[in-house]
Amino acid sequence: MSLRLEWSNEQEGYEIGEALVGQLHKLLETAGQAEGVTEGEVALTFVDDEEIHRLNKEFRNIDRPTDVLSFAMRESAGDEPEITYEIEEGEDAEFGPELDEMLGDIIISVPRAIAQSEDYGHSVEREIGFLFVHGFLHLLGYDHQTPEDEAVMMGKQEAALQQIGLTR
Repeated sequence: MSLRLEWSNEQEGYEIGEALVGQLHKLLETAGQAEGVTEGEVALTFVDDEEIHRLNKEFRNIDRPTDVLSFAMRESAGDEPEITYEIEEGEDAEFGPELDEMLGDIIISVPRAIAQSEDYGHSVEREIGFLFVHGFLHLLGYDHQTPEDEAVMMGKQEAALQQIGLTR
């Protein structure tokens, strides 16, 4: 078992090639190894600003586009009931283990990544990589609500990007 990356491209403005996906998988393995996470699956979706705006409004009640959203599968929030799935004998036995292996979903706005790469003066690939590892760390429970937490996340993101050669 290892870390797996499933991805889909639901935007049309930027071509998502196998080289970029290969870099992101390497980044997933690098960041995962640094965090002691060696098994699981991440679902990555590339979208446009309109779709990420819709998702941000629906799930976070924030009425504007953002650059990246993460939806952790292994996270439980306060008063929310835990959802369990039982598989009856004779049902698809593949269903249960796949849920256990799913770390969560990361959604990246490609137009935002392009604009931010121009603002920061680095490649689109580096910006997408930055957003991807940022989203991955959120799946693992990291947050950036305080300056200290933000510094921790930034350090981890930069270390993973440097390790695979996605530099500024």
